[in-house]
Amino acid sequence: MSRGEAITEPRINDRIRVPEVRLVGPEGEQVGIVPIGEALRLAQDSELDLVEVAPMARPPVVKLMDYGKFKYESAQKAREARRNQALTVIKEMRLRLKIDPHDYETKKGHVERFLKGGDKVKITVMFRGREQSRPEMGYRLLQRLAADVSELGVVESNPKQDGRNMVMVIAPHRNQAATDGARRQAKAERAAEGQTPTG
Repeated sequence: MSRGEAITEPRINDRIRVPEVRLVGPEGEQVGIVPIGEALRLAQDSELDLVEVAPMARPPVVKLMDYGKFKYESAQKAREARRNQALTVIKEMRLRLKIDPHDYETKKGHVERFLKGGDKVKITVMFRGREQSRPEMGYRLLQRLAADVSELGVVESNPKQDGRNMVMVIAPHRNQAATDGARRQAKAERAAEGQTPTG
């Protein structure tokens, strides 16, 4: 075990060097304050580990548990939390006010692809020169795009003027994001198990 791990991991079994501890049973039941020797004997008898869960308490609180299983479940939870953080990605798409139809279709295609991938899209309409005096045109363009991709996403943040730009955020429908999240999770789990994805 590296020194880094020793700092972050709780003390277990005979590494707990205090005269007495407040013991908690495997189901969370309070056993009470017992000498460390007795707590270790109980752990051995029940084929469990004695794990220090509150080292700063007086006396320290220890719990009878299967430490290997506890570590595995903690690692799973940490991985899950990291995965959920990574799921929310905001892509950006910029449009000109006087966009030609072909360009519009291309950009709309990108937005659809991002939404299908479970990502949010921040759409920015850039105004040039006198165009800034026509914010309603930018608003209409953004509304048109939102309507065109409404099957895949919903407007999360309505069009807002931001200096020379107008910005709107479209998020994928919840069920789409959840489906995509589940797909990414399954893929990550297969990779972690060393299996090859089947589809």
